[in-house]
Amino acid sequence: MEVNFRPATRADLEDIITLTNLCFDEQTSLAYAEKIWDENANDSNQIYLNGYLNGELVAHTKITIIPTIYEEMNTFAILNHVCVKPDLRRHHLGTKLLDEVFRICQEHQVKNVELWSKNFRTAAHGLYHHYGFKVVDAKFFSKDV
Repeated sequence: MEVNFRPATRADLEDIITLTNLCFDEQTSLAYAEKIWDENANDSNQIYLNGYLNGELVAHTKITIIPTIYEEMNTFAILNHVCVKPDLRRHHLGTKLLDEVFRICQEHQVKNVELWSKNFRTAAHGLYHHYGFKVVDAKFFSKDV
């Protein structure tokens, strides 16, 4: 399957939200996505990456590039909402998506790529392990503001 990847544009938001709501059982509204997109449109360190098969959005993720002043940590990236359209899984589209993510990260001189994944996404965990991600000895902490 030949997937074409490109950075998302504002015009892609409805398709992105439809796909991510499906993959993650979320209820993000298009209005919310448009508001956040507009607020961050000029931030070159936030990259929404889309994969298309025959003109249809079938894969998506967000890459956040984080440069730091810390030499050992250097510049790193966090991925979120890594997803492939459910009926197209098992066709290596996730691997192709990650290949493109790592190509972009190399362009930005990223030293390390991190992601977190909810426990119920066991198929995604298989992809991450296969791709070479390792579970680190850490806890993910969260607190509402």
